[in-house]
Amino acid sequence: MNVLEKFNIDIYKLQNGVHLYQFDIDDQFFEAFENSIIDKGKGSVKLELEKTETFIRLHFDISTSVQLECDRSLDLFDYPIHSENSLILKFGDHEEEINEEISIIPRDRQRINLAQYIYEFIGLSIPMKKLHPRYKDENEDDELIYSSDKSSEDQDNEGKSDEDIDPRWQKLKNLNKN
Repeated sequence: MNVLEKFNIDIYKLQNGVHLYQFDIDDQFFEAFENSIIDKGKGSVKLELEKTETFIRLHFDISTSVQLECDRSLDLFDYPIHSENSLILKFGDHEEEINEEISIIPRDRQRINLAQYIYEFIGLSIPMKKLHPRYKDENEDDELIYSSDKSSEDQDNEGKSDEDIDPRWQKLKNLNKN
């Protein structure tokens, strides 16, 4: 059995109304996706599905913890994720994604698989800059590598007379004075 098959919901036989589902996520879930940005994680997804004659409204409540690699120290750490997302699937003649929150699915669709949606919602919750929790209190201004501070330029040129400086640089310096 494919790991992602447990995220299938048979919508064809589903009665109109509100239905509740719960899915468990583990390492195998993330391994099922090729080139996954997440290797390990564990958590659960609560789903509220509301079916009507014309659409299906899905509300995801995702609580999970994923293992990330710190961008600074390359140490692994667990990052907690709590995300609530909604999605509307409208019935139509063809399959089309209108925007991030609305998609059209064929009327005769038998089942939907929610694994890709869940994976994308978790992926969108991961920060661009992944820092180990021990670095969270550090001020980012302390990491300044490049500076346009005049005092550092003066220290670099200290002890050099104007004659030692390349004449091309001297002309450029004179432009700055004007």
